Amino acid sequence: MSVKGEDLINEKVEDGPPKETFEETSETKGKPEEGESFKELYEESLHEVQEGEVVHGRVIHIGPEFVTVDIGFKSEGQVPLREILTKEGTPAVGVGEYIDVFVERKESEIGMVSLSKEKADKFRFWEEISRAWNEDQMIQGKIVSRIKGGLTVDIGVPAFLPGSQIDIRPIRNLEKLIGSTFKFKIIKLNRRRGNVVLSRRILLEKEREMARQKTLETLEEGKMVEGVVKNVTDYGAFIDLGGIDGLMHITDISWGRINHPSEVLIVGSKIKVKILQFDREHQRVSLGLKQTLPDPWENLTQKYPSGTRVKGKVTSITDYGAFVELLDGVEGLVHVSEMSWTKRVRHPSKILSVGDEVEVMVLDLDPAQKRISLGLKQTTPNPWDSIAERYPVGTKIQGRIKNLTEFGIFIGIDEGIDGLVHISDISWTQRLKHPSEVYKKGQEVQAIVLNIDKENQRFSLGIKQIQKNPWDDIHHRFKVGQMIKGKVTNVTKFGAFVEIEPGIEGLVHISEISNQRVEKASEVTKAGDEIQAVVINVDPKKHKIGLSVKDIDRYRAHPRQETSPTYDDDTSDFGRMLKEGLERRAREADNFREQ
Repeated sequence: MSVKGEDLINEKVEDGPPKETFEETSETKGKPEEGESFKELYEESLHEVQEGEVVHGRVIHIGPEFVTVDIGFKSEGQVPLREILTKEGTPAVGVGEYIDVFVERKESEIGMVSLSKEKADKFRFWEEISRAWNEDQMIQGKIVSRIKGGLTVDIGVPAFLPGSQIDIRPIRNLEKLIGSTFKFKIIKLNRRRGNVVLSRRILLEKEREMARQKTLETLEEGKMVEGVVKNVTDYGAFIDLGGIDGLMHITDISWGRINHPSEVLIVGSKIKVKILQFDREHQRVSLGLKQTLPDPWENLTQKYPSGTRVKGKVTSITDYGAFVELLDGVEGLVHVSEMSWTKRVRHPSKILSVGDEVEVMVLDLDPAQKRISLGLKQTTPNPWDSIAERYPVGTKIQGRIKNLTEFGIFIGIDEGIDGLVHISDISWTQRLKHPSEVYKKGQEVQAIVLNIDKENQRFSLGIKQIQKNPWDDIHHRFKVGQMIKGKVTNVTKFGAFVEIEPGIEGLVHISEISNQRVEKASEVTKAGDEIQAVVINVDPKKHKIGLSVKDIDRYRAHPRQETSPTYDDDTSDFGRMLKEGLERRAREADNFREQ
């Protein structure tokens, strides 16, 4: 039995030769001769075939160029050998096997029927495609190549799969799909033009919706479920539970600290998670991976009491310290201040590196907040515990200047301990604005231990204490009423400083410069002037000597040997008034004796 398919083939079928007509002659008219009945019976047994239809035939011969097929017609048909060859170049069928062929021409020049295996296959494929389209069925195909906008799929005939219809989510690497076989849905068909458009996304969405409904029926908080890692972000990961996605926050991935979810999760991998929260109304699911494992922080207080030494691995370094992993999921922080007893650690990376195996001491543990404070320096002896015994107060030491600051000098002693010489302890007599005026970095100096503060880790030194304090016997060298000569070193609004010996200065207060009222000391004297004055006050404790210019004549006429009173502040109004009042009373007493 044959099937009509002339109007279903894409390629144009060439017309065959004119159909032969049989004209009755006078010889054929009349009574049939003997044997005519046999001929009629034979012709009736033959099938009538039409050009453009598909028929079933048996292979009776395979030649070098054509395959001969018996299709039940009075003439046998020929199929080009190339149409039945496999990729290896061998015939796909053998003699005696049946195949479907397409009738291109009833009889050729050699009296054979022209047949085509390729057109028969194409006809059958189009029949299947049309049936799938009309009955809304799926069709299977193989992705063969990538083209602009999508992929080419072989479903018997070339079909187009748009990029938007490949999957539910975009696929970046389409090449990896080439060679894969999937089921598709036909979304557009134009048989006349030979156009077929497919969709795989429609089927996936349908499957996903069915899986979603099934999953929603079984979800409940606290339940363990299996899912597939769908996507990883900076803040967590989305897990496909089967038609519905759940969010797993980065804090619920591991008991330990991780910088990014990709350190633990791989897209496409299957994992077992726990449902933490489920909002059925909005279909939102919160998941946890670490909750599927025991909490390592439980009973940690008993395992790591304060003072315990433990080994760990440095996992991360920040500006303020280093994190050390003690157990899987348990990390502690070594603060930068707990790394060295003596060094001023500017950054933890100067001491530790990621991956280092270190021994640390547990300083404090808070299981509720999941925090452990660790110390690195506590695993070594504290040099400050014995520094006072090795360097008692008064000990003379020698060291190299390591740093100069506005407030003093740091001198290296030993074991990383630096001592500070405050700027006020550099010289008994010099007024320094900066230590660099007399010292430089790297210079060897001697100093005396003044104080050791173990609690605050401060080591105080003094340089001037090596020498005798010239102010201790100043009252023996400079007495009240003594006439001196000196050079003005500085003029201020309250008076003038006069150097009376190297490093020793006295102050001529503005009220002692002249018997006349003086508004500004600079109006009377200036730096560099040589002046003569009389000592009117000596205070060794405060390193102060009071001088007077206006009382020179009075002290010459009536020299006094007794020591003048000491004033808290010669520059204050109160001190000045008190001084002037006492001096006035002394002058009155002298005048009374002269009378």
